[in-house]
Amino acid sequence: MKVGLKWIVSFSIITLVAIGGLFWNPVTDIPDTGEFLSEDKIVGADVAWILAAAGLVLLMTPGLSFFYGGMVGKKNVISTMLQSFIALGVISMVWVVVGFSLSFGESLGITIAGKHYGIIGNPLSYPFFSGVGNLPHKLMAPTIPFILFALFQMKFAVITPAIITGSFAERVRFISYLLFIVLFSLFIYTPLCHMVWHPDGLLNKYFGVKDFAGGTVVHMSAGFAALAGALVVGNRKNPHHEPSNIPYVLLGTGMLWFGWFGFNAGSALSASASAATAFGTTTIASASAMMTWIFFDRINGRSVSALGACIGAVVGLVAITPGCGFVSIPESLFIGFITAIVSNLMVNWKVLKKVDDTLDVFACHGVGGIMGMILTAIFAHGEKASLLHGGIDVFLHHIAALVLVSAFTFLGSLILYKFTNSLITLRVSEESENKGLDLSQHEECLQ
Repeated sequence: MKVGLKWIVSFSIITLVAIGGLFWNPVTDIPDTGEFLSEDKIVGADVAWILAAAGLVLLMTPGLSFFYGGMVGKKNVISTMLQSFIALGVISMVWVVVGFSLSFGESLGITIAGKHYGIIGNPLSYPFFSGVGNLPHKLMAPTIPFILFALFQMKFAVITPAIITGSFAERVRFISYLLFIVLFSLFIYTPLCHMVWHPDGLLNKYFGVKDFAGGTVVHMSAGFAALAGALVVGNRKNPHHEPSNIPYVLLGTGMLWFGWFGFNAGSALSASASAATAFGTTTIASASAMMTWIFFDRINGRSVSALGACIGAVVGLVAITPGCGFVSIPESLFIGFITAIVSNLMVNWKVLKKVDDTLDVFACHGVGGIMGMILTAIFAHGEKASLLHGGIDVFLHHIAALVLVSAFTFLGSLILYKFTNSLITLRVSEESENKGLDLSQHEECLQ
């Protein structure tokens, strides 16, 4: 097989990154700069839970690969699964080199009325995890080692671009996809992560956005990037296919649901009542959405299907993510119910059907994330009260933030797709598409 220049360049970059790390001197015991607490502030129970939660979130990416892989045609199962799975390698490296710095490093941004609001982190804050050690950070995670916080957050960065892959499945070149997810991680994910979850972030500090585990950062960003990707890459030559393996979808859904407990309850960053609340609301919202989806399908003349049950369960998980630590169990049941109906309507909306979003990523993750953020602003309890508790400002700020995030992620992703396509063509040839990406891209196939 002929090796193109793009593969040689890619390998050279990985080589430079691997060797470059040797020139940095990551410290595990950091001098007292006021940024970190002493080691005796570490809470063992919190460390144990976040270690487990990080493992659960990592499991979600292989789960997503099964979830997506079972939905596509037989000629594209391996390629679709690999596009999700490979993010574990690509984004983990990006995160260590510069992604964590851009997300949680020293805040760079704007000053409004004498107050600083961060848009992106300083890339020189923690390059190659330099300075990311065993002491807890005073503001971000005061009871666990900073390195554990960094690794937990890394799993979120990994799964976000993996979610996007369902929108352009069966027609995108693998090497182009690798370039795009690196660019997406650097220019879309990290600034959003900083603005929402850094203590000085613009959406956190100025807008007061309540996003417990990633409604904006993960699901809206992935959903709008998916919509942009489907538009740029274009429709498949044969958009109609039968899912290749429904048991894969069931397995993937189970892995996602199981891992989502780490995703949501782990975002409490402690073994606490908040984590328990998030655990409970995650369970109930998903159950409610799953049942709503299959019954709503039936009353609209469609069959009760395993595929529908799985999609409904995942939509419920998406919807509860931003508010899981802020709402009650009855409210989570309603959130799952109403989001399943809205998302189901969007999946079957004729206007959206004209866009070949292969696995309905925007209708499920994008719309689910939007619904979750709106409903969080309506129902959330606690500080910065929601609409039902007299917090009209919080609701209006959430709406403003949703508009900002939607525009930023959609337009930013469009630019990144166009830039990627100018360097390496995004779409496979018609011959390769007909042959299937498993063979044409990877020379592998299901037996």
